[in-house]
Amino acid sequence: MKPDDFSNARVLVTGGAGFIGSALIWALNRRGCDNIVVCDVLGSDEKWRNLAPLRFADYVEAEALLPRLQNKALGKFDLVLHLGACSATTEKNASYLIKNNYEFTRDLAAWSLANQARFVYASSAATYGDGSSGMEDDDRNLDRLRPLNMYGYSKHLFDLHAKRAGFLNKIVGLKYFNVFGPNEDHKGDMRSLVHKSFDQVQSKGLIQLFKSYRKDYKDGEQKRDFLYVKDCVAMTLHLAATPKASGLFNVGSGQARTWIDLSNSVFTALKKKPAIKFIAMPESIRDKYQYFTQANLLRLRGTGYAAPITTLENAVADYVRNYLVTGQRLDPGVS
Repeated sequence: MKPDDFSNARVLVTGGAGFIGSALIWALNRRGCDNIVVCDVLGSDEKWRNLAPLRFADYVEAEALLPRLQNKALGKFDLVLHLGACSATTEKNASYLIKNNYEFTRDLAAWSLANQARFVYASSAATYGDGSSGMEDDDRNLDRLRPLNMYGYSKHLFDLHAKRAGFLNKIVGLKYFNVFGPNEDHKGDMRSLVHKSFDQVQSKGLIQLFKSYRKDYKDGEQKRDFLYVKDCVAMTLHLAATPKASGLFNVGSGQARTWIDLSNSVFTALKKKPAIKFIAMPESIRDKYQYFTQANLLRLRGTGYAAPITTLENAVADYVRNYLVTGQRLDPGVS
């Protein structure tokens, strides 16, 4: 497989109706691939709408996937893109997260390796915790990481398992940072601040940001590594199609920006004067809040990924003007 030619590949995408999953199918369609089996749990949140413009060969509900793979009903795959997971950082049901995020990933990875399918899965920057142990995508430091919430731990647990089982050098794990963009509207409170801010500006004429509870950060100057979903899927498919790439990779912009920067970009895209209100952060997340994230992209760049990364301002402008204002979803037939 080549990064821009997946036309002959047979691909399984779990979480394929979700945010990054559907964006990956969009990107695959644009690269000539529609021999795709989509797996998800459609439920009642209307994320099925993300699938409507996309081209794929079959759909399987998540609970039926492993049995159908094991009895060979779905045949062989060249590539497994595993995005399916509970992505709620506020989820407290540890048993649910272990089953959904760890055990399912473990079993799907085992099947992929046994059946010679390239396995690429979503880890998370949440595994880095408060960043005190660094944010380097070097598996030598895995045992030192301390995630701040159960979601981050469920992702970290599989990273550890893959290393200890000795197959991390045969698969690709992606530590996604703060990804935003089209097809995320079904995520409710887990939507990006860009999506939430757009709604707030439309209804209230202002954007609400959390106050800071650390003396070294002023209100709104907490920093995150924001990445546009179009860059995110380009990086993901590059790593999927690069045989020498294995192990964990940071997937981000490589540049930390403030929440104020993000908010101002939304106002600029809407041609409105900035108006920001700082509100109290819920006590339930104050001690689990990441004040700074920034991806080191040396390992990604070392695999030959040379594409420029969309600036925050340009990414927000594209998202707001071409998707949020218009209601458009990612559509391989639309430029």
